[in-house]
Amino acid sequence: MSWSAAQYVKFEEERTRPVRDLVTRIPLGRVSSAADIGCGPGNSTEVLRERFPDARIVGVDSSADMIEAARKRMPDVDFKIADLRDWRADGPLDIILANAVLQWLPDHEALLPALLARLKPGGALAVQTPDNLDEPSHRLMREVASAGPWAAKLKDAAKARAVQHGAEWYFRLLRAHARHVDIWRTTYYHPLAGARAIVEWVKGTGLRPFVDPLAANEREAYLARYEAAIAKAYPAEPDGTVLLPFPRLFFVATR
Repeated sequence: MSWSAAQYVKFEEERTRPVRDLVTRIPLGRVSSAADIGCGPGNSTEVLRERFPDARIVGVDSSADMIEAARKRMPDVDFKIADLRDWRADGPLDIILANAVLQWLPDHEALLPALLARLKPGGALAVQTPDNLDEPSHRLMREVASAGPWAAKLKDAAKARAVQHGAEWYFRLLRAHARHVDIWRTTYYHPLAGARAIVEWVKGTGLRPFVDPLAANEREAYLARYEAAIAKAYPAEPDGTVLLPFPRLFFVATR
């Protein structure tokens, strides 16, 4: 699956707000080492450095395009291209930040304890994941995929996202490996400039598994059908604005 930093940052302010809320809840004072895994174009890394300016921070992402953008944005930070499932830090860390990335990685039951094990005693794993698979924006991706001439090509597109668990599941898992778990769910409401803006938003993230496998003409037809469905699901205000509810799940687990 390909990633585009330029597409992602079209809604940078809206995408960055949740990580600001997350980093604020990290219960640490002095921090010497931190990693931003799935750092994207570096917007979340900036937030981490603002909170902990003296920390040595490494940013990691599997996308070369994202890492190139991050290096331009923060040339003094060590950014690495790596598969997050294989990456290992040089030593135990004070903080691991995972903002809007773990939904793309499988087997959270094994992954989260493994991440916690890479922390120093008292270190914190701070995670935010979209919790929107049941929202119209994502349900319609699947419905349009299964109802068109591209159905065979897209039969596995929904599997790109990891299995979505509820807050209770994550709490039970984390409390077995962490001294303290702070977990919460927030729904953000984003005013956007019409149905097309919603489509542009998800083209940078959740829609990619559904459009990447398609030929250009198929992609155009899929997007047109999807946008029409989105326009019905998110009625516009008289001035053309639509309100996009976006639920997200957060937790900070302290080892």
